Amino acid sequence: MDCIFCKIANKEIPSGIVYEDDDVIAFNDLNPEAPVHILVIPKKHIVNLNDAKPEDQQLLGKLMLTIQKIAAEQGIAESGYRVVTNCGEQGGQTVMHMHFHLLGGREMLWPAG
Repeated sequence: MDCIFCKIANKEIPSGIVYEDDDVIAFNDLNPEAPVHILVIPKKHIVNLNDAKPEDQQLLGKLMLTIQKIAAEQGIAESGYRVVTNCGEQGGQTVMHMHFHLLGGREMLWPAG
């Protein structure tokens, strides 16, 4: 598979890893949009939320709790943060491996897009 995020998860491409366990890996975004901008991905290749299956329910919950943990570790849990996932071309998805952007360290404006 020629997926850049799978290659990062398999340690074929170096990245600024901030968290890793058996199911999830998180790393600093190469083009940060905020002082804290971390990508949190499942190691299992899932294209996006539309591709998730009922058997992925536990993994999806684990991703959310991992984001919560990383936000606390990064010191942005109390001040606030944003979690974004893009789904499909019109949703702004450019890497076809489900990922969540954890953004914080500054005020987030609305509307986002």
